[in-house]
Amino acid sequence: MIMPRAKQYGFSTKAVRTGERTDPETGAVVTPIYETSVFAFTSTQQLIDAVSEKSSRDVYTRWSNPTITAAEKKIAELEGAADCAVFSSGMAAISTAIISLVSPGDHIVSVRDLYGGTVGLFSDLMSRFGVRTTFIEATNIDEISSTVRSNTKILFLETPTNPTLKLVDLQKAAEVAAKHGAKVLVDNTFASPYNQQPLQFNCHATLHSATKYLAGHNDVTAGAIAGPRELIEPMKKLRRTLGGVLDPHGAWLLLRGMKTLALRMAQHNSNGQQIAEYLENHPNVEKVYYPGLRTHPQHTLAKRQMKGFGGVVSFELKGDLNQTMRFVDNLKLALLGPSLGGAETLVSQPSTASHYFMDPDERRKAGISDSLVRLSLGIEDPEDIISDLAQAFDKANA
Repeated sequence: MIMPRAKQYGFSTKAVRTGERTDPETGAVVTPIYETSVFAFTSTQQLIDAVSEKSSRDVYTRWSNPTITAAEKKIAELEGAADCAVFSSGMAAISTAIISLVSPGDHIVSVRDLYGGTVGLFSDLMSRFGVRTTFIEATNIDEISSTVRSNTKILFLETPTNPTLKLVDLQKAAEVAAKHGAKVLVDNTFASPYNQQPLQFNCHATLHSATKYLAGHNDVTAGAIAGPRELIEPMKKLRRTLGGVLDPHGAWLLLRGMKTLALRMAQHNSNGQQIAEYLENHPNVEKVYYPGLRTHPQHTLAKRQMKGFGGVVSFELKGDLNQTMRFVDNLKLALLGPSLGGAETLVSQPSTASHYFMDPDERRKAGISDSLVRLSLGIEDPEDIISDLAQAFDKANA
């Protein structure tokens, strides 16, 4: 039995049921792991029909696979998209999306404070192929408007941004891009589709490191792109060539993780708000970055554009690099690791982890100081997280 596509279903119902079906032979409720690389055919004509896309039969898992397709359908439904492609990592998703849309001589406009891997893709790899990127303060709509030009093919956004949690007004950014025929791609990893759906604001595609909130358990590496079918289908075909396909077992783990996305995000949001408020009032903290705080300069936009504010809180300590390292090294419950979105609380210093290879001047322009700490709140009890932070502050100052 396949769940009917019905817009009236709530988010959590979609997260549990969309894309999956009761197995007709065994009655299994959970989608099986189709751990196979190849699919057999009863005739040459049947194979020809599948290869030429006259039928929907799977041919080879690098092309498609039933477990992978189920994950794609679920993400598409959660993002309000017509189609989705999943990949072996978030960077595989981003790089495939970019390569599918640009040619030598084209131009990309990107938010400046961006995940370090994406910065490297734009600055190093794409520039080698004659595609130039201009990094801007994308919170300033006038700066977007003055930077986008006739050969700009992509406006690439993160909101909230990594790691300073700035917001981009998606509706206004999409209006500017539309005047120039540029595609708006939004890395929605930090928000998740539970908190924000960029396609509702006329953006063209939403991307995820599905490793993070979508999968949610720090046990799978995956990426995703969701959007209109005419945009996603060429990316799926390019995925065949580049080979960044998600394996069936990873897709199954992703399916399993998404079933609890709404439950987990509610706790991530709650923990994020409570810990941000605690840090804002701590004498050893210089500044807190969290869109759920009234002191955040874009709090009004956050309330309009987001359902919740996520589980990532960034903050600057009153201290130098070494003092900040002592604080991080003394955390016990929070694990030192360069990721986010899982059930466990993780902590990192962007200058020594996600943005380590970024040019120091560019880091400073993006507001990433040596005393900046990024805290990815898990789903533990907030009192225990606060207790851990308190003892680390004490030891860092001893």
